[in-house]
Amino acid sequence: MFANVCTHDGHQLSWVKELRYLGIFIVSSRNFKRSLDHAKRSFYRAANSIFSKIGRIASEDVLIELLKTKRMPILLYGFEVCNLCKRDLYSLDFVVNRFFYEII
Repeated sequence: MFANVCTHDGHQLSWVKELRYLGIFIVSSRNFKRSLDHAKRSFYRAANSIFSKIGRIASEDVLIELLKTKRMPILLYGFEVCNLCKRDLYSLDFVVNRFFYEII
């Protein structure tokens, strides 16, 4: 594999497949690429917490509004600076649609 990089003060930087920086997980690749897995996992966890607390008591409109205002920022955090391919867009679309199927 690759040798570790040594800094001027003697610390070693190791090669990793994934790095967390400012809440975004960056994946090693030829192009700048971020991991969607952590964002999707956090979204599901947050959406399920809302669904478990209010469940069928609240109307569908309330659930959708909570999803838009409180949980979508978790999923979309940091995407303004990333170029997403179609596969990534479909993956994010699936996550949101999956939650809507649970509501219905």
